[in-house]
Amino acid sequence: MRKTAFAIRAALCALFAFAALPKQAEAEPAVVVELFTSQGCYSCPPADEVLGKLAEYEDIIALSLHVDYWDYLGWRDTFAQKAFTRRQFDYRNYMGERVVYTPQMIVQGVNRVTGQHSMSVKDAIAQVRATKDLAKIEIFESDGVVKGRISPMNGGAKADVYVAKYTRAETIQIARGENGGKTLTYHNVVREMTSLQEWRGDAVEYDLPSPGPGEGIALWVQGDGVGPILAAAKFER
Repeated sequence: MRKTAFAIRAALCALFAFAALPKQAEAEPAVVVELFTSQGCYSCPPADEVLGKLAEYEDIIALSLHVDYWDYLGWRDTFAQKAFTRRQFDYRNYMGERVVYTPQMIVQGVNRVTGQHSMSVKDAIAQVRATKDLAKIEIFESDGVVKGRISPMNGGAKADVYVAKYTRAETIQIARGENGGKTLTYHNVVREMTSLQEWRGDAVEYDLPSPGPGEGIALWVQGDGVGPILAAAKFER
């Protein structure tokens, strides 16, 4: 009973916290929120719900990255990729931390918060909004081809370019493990993530994977691979 009440309280906190976030202003830069989560982690569903609320905002790029280090508990996460586990460990090393955990959110590559603490997530988003993007990213469709354009602004900097393709909603019945018997919905589940090249502060354009119905793509520029995110955009169907 306590577990059920906790999940309900977490969901209500998420609803009230993010109801206070304004919808996208035309010039508002996008903020990337990466959630490291697992189907085998009991404390993760409230954070998954928080990410679902964030995904509704045009100026927030909410990405669900499923890690594989909880698979030993009896349920193999159907979305998990070792690359996402490595990315979380890379963040740990870059930020000088000693451990990794789920649910963890990384906001704009610089702020780390426990994923189910919705007010902390809101504060972390507000903090990064105080900084200026160092590039402008546009994603558009031309003659049936989805393209991404990066233009320098505010000085530019060397950084890495990433593209991720995600499904906007996935519902899974979990048979075993800590969440055994539950049916859970995950949002913006990353299926592919690729580093395109190093960005050197020039204007560049890419052909991007075309999302199908119920899918999206995100494009962002990030310093040091897992450092500060300089600019980002998304394109959804």
